[in-house]
Amino acid sequence: MRLPGRAKQSTAGPDSGTPSALAPPATDGAAGSPGPPTADQVVDLERRRNSLKARVAEMQWDLGGLVYEMATRDRIRVEVLVKRAALLQDADSELGEIERILRLEHSATAGACGSCGAPHSTGASYCWQCGQPILRQVSTDSIFS
Repeated sequence: MRLPGRAKQSTAGPDSGTPSALAPPATDGAAGSPGPPTADQVVDLERRRNSLKARVAEMQWDLGGLVYEMATRDRIRVEVLVKRAALLQDADSELGEIERILRLEHSATAGACGSCGAPHSTGASYCWQCGQPILRQVSTDSIFS
């Protein structure tokens, strides 16, 4: 759930001291090269996930405590709550993205065959179950027409 009036953005970046989950993990090789994460990157993502889980839990606890304290003093400051909730939302969305990437990496499935529905891995050319091509051939005539 996104807070009203809140654009999806990450507070993580070079100035915040927290790497963004959407930015590719740093590599020693070619920078920005697409492809599945390496074993070291998976370990880094798992560490980041564990750190974010603890951070999100702490932020939820703190937000609840903040609401309680404001309520007992009969002084609710909505702008403070919205700001804290937005930070929590950013951390939670980063955690969700990291978990999605790790789930894909651990399941090693990239999709399902269009003919029989069998799962296939990244880079598969033909279905292991029915033998149908995974990728469709596109004629060059249709591209340049």
